[in-house]
Amino acid sequence: MNIFYNMGIALYGAVARMVAMRSDKVRKMIDGQNATIDYLNRVIDKKSTYIWIHVSSLGEFEQGRPLIEMIKRENPSRKILLTFFSPSGYEVRKNYEGVDAVCYLPFDTPGNARSFLDAVKVDMAIFVKYEFWGNYLQELRRKNIPTYLISSIFRAKQPFFKWWGGMFRGMLRCFKHIYVQDEASQQLLVGIGVENVTIAGDTRFDRVTDIMRTTTNLPLIERFKSEARHTIIVGSSWAADEDIYAQWVNTHDVKVIIAPHQFDQARLQSMLQRFDNSMLLSEYEKYADDAAEIKSVKCLIIDCFGLLSSIYRYGDIAYIGGGFGAGIHNINEAAVYDIPVVFGPKYHKFKEAIDLIAMGGGFVIKSQEECETILTKLITNKAALEKASKIAGNYIKENLGATQRIYSDIFIKSIE
Repeated sequence: MNIFYNMGIALYGAVARMVAMRSDKVRKMIDGQNATIDYLNRVIDKKSTYIWIHVSSLGEFEQGRPLIEMIKRENPSRKILLTFFSPSGYEVRKNYEGVDAVCYLPFDTPGNARSFLDAVKVDMAIFVKYEFWGNYLQELRRKNIPTYLISSIFRAKQPFFKWWGGMFRGMLRCFKHIYVQDEASQQLLVGIGVENVTIAGDTRFDRVTDIMRTTTNLPLIERFKSEARHTIIVGSSWAADEDIYAQWVNTHDVKVIIAPHQFDQARLQSMLQRFDNSMLLSEYEKYADDAAEIKSVKCLIIDCFGLLSSIYRYGDIAYIGGGFGAGIHNINEAAVYDIPVVFGPKYHKFKEAIDLIAMGGGFVIKSQEECETILTKLITNKAALEKASKIAGNYIKENLGATQRIYSDIFIKSIE
């Protein structure tokens, strides 16, 4: 890569190391990156070749997971190395048993790229959605390792499509093939001369459907829902979301289950004070045999991880958090259960949100007033709720199959 890119990466690394002195999260990333080569030298089978799959964080892992599992199911002897850039992905999935090795990807310097690809014999690399690391891509191309990008989506504002974006366009030409989510992305790429592109769809639809089919029953949640006319599930809630919907929740005849995006004791106590007749799930379990206490709870706050994808099945409407911050979280995870999704205004990077708004299965809220209008309509107009629910569920069903299309193209057609 050119000197300016490498200087930028070096500056990024220096800033990260400074931030690590104050942030446990960043310190874990730096420590993990520093340990990567030693880890690979310990665990990698030097006699075997590996498929290298790289994801940025947990969301991209879930996007890549259906393909990982299909590769292992169809080719159980193939070894897979999974790398993360973000600690929010690695720390959650570092013990994922679906692959043969999991580690952090060190910063994208020329030396790191060479050391990494010398430590493990890679015969194929797959990057998920947004990952463009110039030095790694150039080293993969230098070694003649076929490299793919899957479930990607492109927008005209990205540097690839600017007059000054030649360096970034060069990264795209390192991929043997790019699998995009939609026609608009394909047209953008073809417009800059990148024609090795296939519209394959988004593997997240396959993933949420797999989760839905294997979800577990939650008797306590089922009992909580049984006392309600309508149940609202709030997934990955932030304080900024609660500023919008808390008043509506406290003044309407609904029951609500809230799964905060992150929580500590201070955050949980703040939520308990903000929502009337609220209780933590860990406390609610203690009253399982007290019918009166159970019935009095209006707002159930989930104070553990791992339940949200199963909880959505008990909802009539889902509110998806993040839309008043960096961007909405996974709306497909809720829509797969045939329930409409509601979210804040930061949704434009997510094709599924744009599609569902246009179709009538998703609703954007920008203020408390809009929250009042939209949620009240959904709980008071049965026909409107049923229509939106059907649209949301059908949208997921109509977009299945990306994983099979990508797998077949890479692993079957390429050897025919």
